[in-house]
Amino acid sequence: MQSWILTRYEDCMAVLRDTETFSSDARHAEGELGKLATRQREESPLGDTQTLLTIDPPAHSRMRAIVNRVFVPRRVEELRPRIEEIVDGLLEDLPKSGEFELMEALAQPLPVIVIAELLGVPPNDRVRFKEWSTAIAATTDLLNSEEVINDASDTTLELMEYFGRFIEERRTSPRGDLISALVEAQELDQLTTDEILAFTILLLVAGHETTTNLIGNGTLILLDRQEDAEKLRVNVDTIPRAVEEMLRFDSPVQAVVRVARESTDIGTKRIERGDVLMLMLGAANHDPQWFDNPSEFNIAREPNRHLSFGMGPHFCLGAPLARLEAEVAFGAMLQRYSAFRYGGGAVERGGTLLLRGLTKLPLSVSA
Repeated sequence: MQSWILTRYEDCMAVLRDTETFSSDARHAEGELGKLATRQREESPLGDTQTLLTIDPPAHSRMRAIVNRVFVPRRVEELRPRIEEIVDGLLEDLPKSGEFELMEALAQPLPVIVIAELLGVPPNDRVRFKEWSTAIAATTDLLNSEEVINDASDTTLELMEYFGRFIEERRTSPRGDLISALVEAQELDQLTTDEILAFTILLLVAGHETTTNLIGNGTLILLDRQEDAEKLRVNVDTIPRAVEEMLRFDSPVQAVVRVARESTDIGTKRIERGDVLMLMLGAANHDPQWFDNPSEFNIAREPNRHLSFGMGPHFCLGAPLARLEAEVAFGAMLQRYSAFRYGGGAVERGGTLLLRGLTKLPLSVSA
């Protein structure tokens, strides 16, 4: 990676907040990562159009302000009844006693259905969403193979064609969905069509992968801590705090990348312009200088200012939605099942250099 590795909480937080010194655009990097990022951007069907993840302020602030109102906690909380309905529907299709595989049954479809409905596209296409999301998420290994780059490019083309149809429909028949809001912003000269496409693709992938990983990782934690599961079952009001501890303890996003715009110092180390920094959020969330007994999973931990959603201007836009989906999912599972334990078959891990999660988690449940 030819990069600096930051593991301390204070160092990671300082870099995340300082967008003037540290850029989110990997094309500024020296070495192999910079070359690869430039090549991937040149070969992308979206060309030089940037996403919220890779663009820096002030351009980032302009784009984020347009979509931020959809994801403020108050607006997200209004989605709770619909998310509860989706979770209940997914669980109704599963046995009340017996075995099922959690990732395919709940962790993967839930965020995809929610995002599809937010955007205003058919949730029935969620199998295609999963395939598309997996192909693009694979690029978070950063130093990607030719095959991964080509798959991501082909997938981006398919997504542009798919979302393009809905964008054109909303020009003549707007609705109360996010694509309609983005089209309205374009008509006010606030966004281009490519920026709308880039944002919808980002939302599909980022919202799907991270929330799926949160539900899978959190369930795995509770499988090894049955006493904690029982405490949450008895007192569901403590689930939100437990979700925060799941985010800290086994972070769905393990790391983010920044590039030094100018030479600077971090501690005793000289960081040169163009140097790559890997901010290990998973490690920062276990920093004993910031968290008491960081290796202990504590559902009552407070305060819990983890970095799993980042910090500063790039703080995760979808954090309130991810939290809500996880709270509803765990609340429903804990109330529906008197116990859930490891099922038959192996637990399978997926993930990339930046993302950490499961692809299979067999469960055995009791009504």
